[in-house]
Amino acid sequence: MAFLATIVYYSFTGGESPEEYAQVIQRERDEKNLFMKNDEGSPFYIGKDSASNFTKLNYYPADLTYKVIANLVPIETKKMVVLATSDGVEKKYLEFAFAEFTLGDQKNKLLLLEVVDSGPYRGTLFLAFADATSGDETYGAGRYLDVKKVPGATTITLDFNKAYNPYCAYSDSFSCPFPPKENILSIPIKAGEKVYH
Repeated sequence: MAFLATIVYYSFTGGESPEEYAQVIQRERDEKNLFMKNDEGSPFYIGKDSASNFTKLNYYPADLTYKVIANLVPIETKKMVVLATSDGVEKKYLEFAFAEFTLGDQKNKLLLLEVVDSGPYRGTLFLAFADATSGDETYGAGRYLDVKKVPGATTITLDFNKAYNPYCAYSDSFSCPFPPKENILSIPIKAGEKVYH
């Protein structure tokens, strides 16, 4: 029984031990901290000749519990969704599918949206969500999670350890869409990035 349980566990975690997974996540976070401190594309960048006051982003410890396989539920009649943003300029997206998953004992559902703007991100997926930690331990206006569109797939991996704040969490000069009402979860997602300030 213990052997079978181990096989099942590793099949869901991609074969990584919790320690190996935590190391991978930490490397990604270290790289992002370097970007935030030094790169011109960072919301903390203030010029080559000025020292940034950025130190590091705040995170929950990596936890494989929050890496879930969600079922993709197609939307028969897709419609446009208009999201409010932090600067008051609305953004339009196209419904793509629902991602249904269980976390703890609770079933949850998130709406995946497709970017329709012209440009390099057209056709990619957008996922913004809020949860019971929003406005307390995490950014009040919600967080984002990058997900990839795979043609013909019936499942999608949602790794909440990689949830991150939009740039408007650090600076008012950025425009960030808020999560749709469907993506406000009642459960706490104690994974990924916390509030910065």
